[in-house]
Amino acid sequence: MRADRKASGPAPASTRAAPANQAEKLADWTDGRLGIYALAKSNLRKVFPDHWSFMLGEIALYTFVIIILTGVWLTFFFQPSMAETTYQGSYAPLQGVRMSDAYASTVNISFDVRGGLLIRQIHHWGAIVFVGSMLVHMMRVFFTGAFRKPRELNWIFGALLLFLGMFDGFMGYSLPDDLLSGTGIRFLEGAVLSVPVVGTYLQMFIFGGQFPGTEIVPRLFTVHILLIPGIMLGLLAAHLILVFYHKHTQFAGAGRTEKNVIGMPLMPIYMAKAGGFFFLVFGVVSVMSAIATVNPIWAYGPYRPDQVSTDAQPDWYMGYSEGLVRIMPGWEISVWGGHTLNLGVFVPLMVFPAVLAALWAYPFLEAWVTGDKREHHIADRPRNAPVRTAFGAAWISVYLVLLAGGGNDLIATHFHLSINVITDAVRIGFFVAPVIVFFVTKRWCLGLQRRDKEKVLHGRESGIIRRLPHGEFIEVHAPLPQAELHRLTDHDQPMPAPVPEPKGPKGRPGRIAWLRYRLSAGYFGSDGQIPKPTAEEHKKISSGHH
Repeated sequence: MRADRKASGPAPASTRAAPANQAEKLADWTDGRLGIYALAKSNLRKVFPDHWSFMLGEIALYTFVIIILTGVWLTFFFQPSMAETTYQGSYAPLQGVRMSDAYASTVNISFDVRGGLLIRQIHHWGAIVFVGSMLVHMMRVFFTGAFRKPRELNWIFGALLLFLGMFDGFMGYSLPDDLLSGTGIRFLEGAVLSVPVVGTYLQMFIFGGQFPGTEIVPRLFTVHILLIPGIMLGLLAAHLILVFYHKHTQFAGAGRTEKNVIGMPLMPIYMAKAGGFFFLVFGVVSVMSAIATVNPIWAYGPYRPDQVSTDAQPDWYMGYSEGLVRIMPGWEISVWGGHTLNLGVFVPLMVFPAVLAALWAYPFLEAWVTGDKREHHIADRPRNAPVRTAFGAAWISVYLVLLAGGGNDLIATHFHLSINVITDAVRIGFFVAPVIVFFVTKRWCLGLQRRDKEKVLHGRESGIIRRLPHGEFIEVHAPLPQAELHRLTDHDQPMPAPVPEPKGPKGRPGRIAWLRYRLSAGYFGSDGQIPKPTAEEHKKISSGHH
């Protein structure tokens, strides 16, 4: 019996039939060395949740691919040189004008290379949409609490990608060496010169001499196409690996817990939808590029240090930096024996890294305040985290105020207002707007929480009017479905941290402990959340209705 079983068992590897064709041989050879089959079998059926807001991150990914593809094509024709030449191309208004090779090659791409202008427009519009989608994607992550453990590192990677994308975009639209981009580079030079002690040395190192020098465009080109994209590719790979490893967050719903994922498998459903969405994004960006001109360098002309374009505005994602400098008073002080500190530029320059550091640190700050060390895979509804949502809205209000400050001249000319009044209003708004937005957003979230509680306890208005025996007219409320009840009540409501115990000879709690207690009370105290209905309350009211 045993011998028969052995004989009828699987044949040894040496006696198995050879692959039927060369393709199978190649597949077997590859799999034997890379283990692709086992890797694909365990991961290609991984489940991802589905929600429209998750597409924001996909838009950022797809526009990054579009930027890379069009950028590689443009490098074949662009000449990153500041050597002077005389334009003899097909654009008649510039014929015979002295300009740099960088500007001349960009004009040639626009008018003499087949499809060149469209590719330039797709590249530029793709960068604008890329940064915008990253910003909105990060706001989605912030407002839903998707940055919490175990995704803090992924939040930092995302913030770095946003930071690098903004600066790579600035370098990209500075490369054509037209009058608009040259004005932006002049702005950069002023920011570098404002750095105390080492500013002049940095300026000479970056520009290779006195402004504008002859090296800035080649150096920006190298950083723009090689250094920053390489770093971003590494960060993007790490970002996607962590998303795959930690699994995607999902919103509360029937059957969804912290330990499972309900959605679609990666192959074939998710990949088919993602592939279609990529071409949809590519098509929309192409249509935008075909019908809406961005950065018409031929209208500005080549850069000259003695001229400034009348419409000198950066792309929207760098407008806040312009606003910071425009609203900052022109303060200068002399220290150390006559050394001048240009605070009017240096202080705004320091605000940006401070804001960036706060952005990176927020997940750790919230975890410290709340004392929450658990893993979170269920995304919050923004209304259920009023303080966090209010902080995010206040940050957005500051950004919009600074964006208005960066375009104060355009607002003044288009609406026939005083530029000084606009600047003063932006200065006041920089401090007042986030405070007002914070409290309004917080009260708004608390109001939505009260509305959800009323719906859970009393049901949904049905529109049916009933007359009671004693003559009173009432509207009948229909009870909510169980799935809706679960969605409205399936969220945590942590309690505030306890009052810290007295320590030290004076019998007072430590300052750090007291600060954490006060912040925790602000997050989760009676003014920070509306207690959600208990099962007893719902049962009591339901029985009363019955």
